Amino acid sequence: MKYTSVFDIIGPVMIGPSSSHTAGAARIGRVARDLFGGQPKWAKIHLYGSFAETYKGHGTDVAIIGGLLDYDTFDERIKTAFADAEKANLTYEFIPETAHTEHPNTARLVIGDDETELSMVGISIGGGSIEIIELNGFPLRLSGGMPAILVVHDDRAGCIAAVANCLAGYNINIGHMEVSRKERGNMALMVIEVDQNIDKSILDEMSTLPNITKVTRIKN
Repeated sequence: MKYTSVFDIIGPVMIGPSSSHTAGAARIGRVARDLFGGQPKWAKIHLYGSFAETYKGHGTDVAIIGGLLDYDTFDERIKTAFADAEKANLTYEFIPETAHTEHPNTARLVIGDDETELSMVGISIGGGSIEIIELNGFPLRLSGGMPAILVVHDDRAGCIAAVANCLAGYNINIGHMEVSRKERGNMALMVIEVDQNIDKSILDEMSTLPNITKVTRIKN
């Protein structure tokens, strides 16, 4: 196995007991919050494999809620996330599933408020690292370790070039990019990992481009 950093071996600074079951779970929750655009009012959290079997003992449950409250892996408030969620009027339900998944540490978060809903599937791959593999039915591969932009758009010619040109105009370099669509000519999703955090004003500018429906970001 190839490691790119010592942190791939020893894991991140975190609240324990497990880098994969606790730190990774917190990151999954926090990315879901970022993609939702803030704190949801409710969450249904489907757990699979090892997550489903050990989530109470390893703190997976409290870590995911902590992430939804915007707590980082090292935030001591993870320990009180359940009580904090109650104060913040965030209701939640954990649903252990028996279905087989490709990775043993898999969680599907369905979160929402009075107006909108988001569904996201994340896996904790070890050492506190995660991958987001599905968003609202779109398959993707997103590490969560770099700043990223997610652009929901109509499947029309010129959309990808318009977004890329907008980033180039601000000298923002694209590290990785992928595009997926459910059906030709309908809704599509751009996932763009970049080298630096993106200012909200740039996201607002992208939102005004033709055929762009929604732009969200994940901050590093």
